Amino acid sequence: MRIGLPQWQHPHWKRLGLETLADYARWFNCVEGNTTLYSVPKMETVLRWRTMTDDSFRFCFKFPATISHQSGLVQTGDLLADFLRTLDPLADRIAQYWLQLPATFAPHHLPALWRFLDALPRRFRYGVEVRHSAFFAKGEAEKSLNQGLAARGVNRVMLDSRPVHTSTSQSPAAIDARAKKPRVPPHAIRTGRQPMVRFIGSDSVEESVPLFQPWLAKLAAWQQESEPLLFIHTPDMGQVFSLLNALWPQLQPLAPTLPAPPAWPQQEALF
Repeated sequence: MRIGLPQWQHPHWKRLGLETLADYARWFNCVEGNTTLYSVPKMETVLRWRTMTDDSFRFCFKFPATISHQSGLVQTGDLLADFLRTLDPLADRIAQYWLQLPATFAPHHLPALWRFLDALPRRFRYGVEVRHSAFFAKGEAEKSLNQGLAARGVNRVMLDSRPVHTSTSQSPAAIDARAKKPRVPPHAIRTGRQPMVRFIGSDSVEESVPLFQPWLAKLAAWQQESEPLLFIHTPDMGQVFSLLNALWPQLQPLAPTLPAPPAWPQQEALF
């Protein structure tokens, strides 16, 4: 099992001694690659990321929005080739590439998804995150999605945004998160060998920890036959370590390669 965050840098983390990807990789063994949704990095940047990690670290880069949102998965050959070619120096450190589809991607668009997935290189693992309500209604649309992903060994990315949407916090970060994070049921469905869980905590550790508990059993069960990925979010990522400190002792038995319970430098100064 691998555990990480959606990013490896934040201004507030400098007070914890976490300033670079190399610092981050001392504590976590994977990261979401959210930045690639918005732009493809330069080759020199990718090479720098390689020097700052080792062979045990894994990246989960998102396909660019030019592919997933703007092109609707149609005629994306050149965009895809450029994306994969740029990230090729990290090819042996890719946990999975994943496709975050917009809420406008509806059941009748599934044939385009199957064509896109079937054309991808077989050397990598892939994930798909959907947001259209029909894919969470436990009807024919969701059945078709799950069956199609399972037949291809593609992971259905699982988003649990309950903490942020049930929270009563009125902080600017919480309000912004409730406006932006999808409000979809957290269906725990494994369709591939590398199930990915994205847990969106709230401002409050006390609110978030109880909602995380069911995932512990799921992750433990999945470990018997797959390699789960867990990413922890909070509305203000500068405060994510408060939640991590609470969850870390529960997660460590599932991921023995994690360091000892956190002792980040000067963490008391932040909290």
